[in-house]
Amino acid sequence: ATLGWIARTLDHVGLFQPAMGLAQAVLGAKLGRGSIQITLGDLAEFVLTVWLAYLVSAFVRFVLREDVYPHTRLTRGISYAISSLLNYVIVALGFVLALGALGLDLSKVTILAGAFGVGIGLGLQDLVKNFAAGLTLLLERRVHPGDVVQIPGQEIFGRVVSIGMRATVVRGWNGSEFVVPNADLIASTITNWTLSDRLCRLEVPVGVAYGTDPERVLALLVGVARGDARLLVDPAPQAIFKGFGESSLDFVLRAWTDKGVEEKIGMTSDLALAVHRALGDAEIAIPFPQRDLHLASVAPEARAALAGQEEKP
Repeated sequence: ATLGWIARTLDHVGLFQPAMGLAQAVLGAKLGRGSIQITLGDLAEFVLTVWLAYLVSAFVRFVLREDVYPHTRLTRGISYAISSLLNYVIVALGFVLALGALGLDLSKVTILAGAFGVGIGLGLQDLVKNFAAGLTLLLERRVHPGDVVQIPGQEIFGRVVSIGMRATVVRGWNGSEFVVPNADLIASTITNWTLSDRLCRLEVPVGVAYGTDPERVLALLVGVARGDARLLVDPAPQAIFKGFGESSLDFVLRAWTDKGVEEKIGMTSDLALAVHRALGDAEIAIPFPQRDLHLASVAPEARAALAGQEEKP
């Protein structure tokens, strides 16, 4: 609309033809050195072709995301992989066409690709390795955008935001974002908390005083877990008597939830508070560490001081 308005205005004042001649002269101006000659028009066609390829890619991905994927039964992650691969293909084709618009003989693209491959082999090995790892992640579908992953040894624990050509972005629970090379996700062992489902297990360790009936404690713990509607009935909550500690009888309460690992910390806290209230209502003591001290010998001064303290009212 803007270009049409400008053209009509210039035509109305009689400047359309001079403006067109000036534009053709500017676009036909040659730039280069030696045998390499490129006009401004060629550069404009190159930029316009690449830009149009990007717009076509964005439009295709938008149509797939908004109108196609919601009506299909594609599993989580496949749609992202298809969109990413289509983006790479369309942009690459647009770049090749842009080289043709620039005046480059497309029959020589293979030579350029060969030289580019040699350069990649020498100086861009890590980039190619991460790119191949990214394609593997997209095709193998062991890690999807939206998954909650944990990488042992690197203190990376959060949700996958995106899987790019070189790296994957993981957003941690504290708001920080980790840029993880794709090769690390392929070569190392990672924990995916949401690959098959969102089930996760909560565990609350409990210690009670010696002399308490263990059977009563087990029944109480299971009853507390069953009273929380957010916990699953199947798998059922389970209370286990672990053994005899130094100062307490040790138990552990295990329960399952399908709310996801991101809710695990808060639900574990709520479950521990409920257990504490139930033990208090049942008058079951939670002991603190106790030590018996046996003295082999006591200095006379210390014995006199202790005797003096005992005589005080």
